[in-house]
Amino acid sequence: MLRTNLTHILSEQEHAKLLQENENVMVCCGRMGPMCIPVYEVMEELENEYPHVKFADMEFDIPDARVIRDLPECRNFAGLPFVVYYKNGKVVKATSSIQSRDQITSILDQYFGQEVKETATK
Repeated sequence: MLRTNLTHILSEQEHAKLLQENENVMVCCGRMGPMCIPVYEVMEELENEYPHVKFADMEFDIPDARVIRDLPECRNFAGLPFVVYYKNGKVVKATSSIQSRDQITSILDQYFGQEVKETATK
């Protein structure tokens, strides 16, 4: 299991349930490595700023992580982590490799709105 404070997805069934129960979901599928840990840390920071988004992680090396690894949107990814953004159960964006807080919040704002941003601009 990943050592984060995020919701852990441990099976395909938990992944499906998470998507069914939450409109906006960000899943980071990775390992406890140097490219993944900064993304987990940003996600943990953003949980309070984006209460309308469910943030979760999934260990890349478990068999059930195929629900992320085998997505068409992730097919050509080479670097970890694989990060997938879902809106109403559908993939709206997928990225790979390390990402900054600004890159992540830009995607969250674009696809999930700016409900809680202090300095929202239109």
